[in-house]
Amino acid sequence: MLLRSTLRALDELATKLRRTPERAPHLVSGARGEDEAYFHLRKLGFTVIARDYRSPRRRGDIDLIAWEKETLCFVEVKTRSSRAFMPAEAAIDDEKRGTLSALAREFLRNLAHAQGKPPQFRFDVISVYLESNGSNEITLFRDAFHMS
Repeated sequence: MLLRSTLRALDELATKLRRTPERAPHLVSGARGEDEAYFHLRKLGFTVIARDYRSPRRRGDIDLIAWEKETLCFVEVKTRSSRAFMPAEAAIDDEKRGTLSALAREFLRNLAHAQGKPPQFRFDVISVYLESNGSNEITLFRDAFHMS
């Protein structure tokens, strides 16, 4: 809780001092949603090992990669400020699944090379609804889809 409060205070201070470039509102809320998802996973006992994993050979990113016990979880975070449109978790289409699968394959190949064998893994989705009153609704969907 202290870490989260400190990070928010530093972000606010940087904004007030104009030390950060202007970002589009959807990017700001997306980053906030990813932070909320990170802390939620930690609270559930996950060990987060990567944030915004990218590859020089592929487009896209994996928002969070974490261990839940012996299972490696590739986590896609979807953030919304309203429920007026489709549910956040429904926004992961076939193209996004393909991108996440390709990135996960590469990550798993590198991990298997380092450890000698590939781990159990799954794809999870976290939906984050940022409420205007400051309370957020976070839902974790374990094993939300399979590698394509």
